[in-house]
Amino acid sequence: MKTKVFAFAICLLSVLSLQAQTNEQANERYIEVTGTSEIEIAPDKIHYLIEIREYFEEEFDGKSKPEEYRTKVPLSEIEQGLREALAQAGIPQNAIRTQEIGDYWRQQGQDFLVSKKFDITLTDFNQINEIVKRIDTKGIHTMRIGELENKNMLAYHQKGKIEALKAAQRKAGYLVEALGKELGNVIRIVEKDSGNAFPFAQSNVLSSDAASFDSFRTVKKTYSMLVRFEIID
Repeated sequence: MKTKVFAFAICLLSVLSLQAQTNEQANERYIEVTGTSEIEIAPDKIHYLIEIREYFEEEFDGKSKPEEYRTKVPLSEIEQGLREALAQAGIPQNAIRTQEIGDYWRQQGQDFLVSKKFDITLTDFNQINEIVKRIDTKGIHTMRIGELENKNMLAYHQKGKIEALKAAQRKAGYLVEALGKELGNVIRIVEKDSGNAFPFAQSNVLSSDAASFDSFRTVKKTYSMLVRFEIID
């Protein structure tokens, strides 16, 4: 009998609680808007990715057929030439990091060609121009811009979120004012996923034209905040 009474009490409390929430929601008047902001960040660290690969000298003589390729240029020789070109471009050795080494199957019945990838940390896009001017492209398989970084990225994140909140407040303010009401306190704030517009060059970068890097010179970050405000008569 006590169990039945206890269960009935729980059910009654649940119903009363649900009614209270329903009445509260019915009396609550609010406006919910999304505020956005966008910040452009100039990177102070640029990852330039270069992959070198063995090749045959006959590939570039303009007359030999693939089955006639015999003189393989070893990876060590290609890497030495790359490092010399980077040094001439003013890139220190501690800025060059090996990413991975792999094999490339050329054609059935022919040798494997060994490849090697490098992650080169730069501080200026003009350094890319200097590299491209000096490098021997015969042993280069790909060259592309990788990740762009900035040491103050956290501060930029905070600024972007604050500006998105202010944008939401401004939007809610003029919408409520148009109805002859006033904007009240903040009821809820939901941070939405930030949109990242990191530019990446997926194709080979073998041109020394500085204009070819214009679209990669900044990192664009978009911030979005969903905010609910109280409406006051």
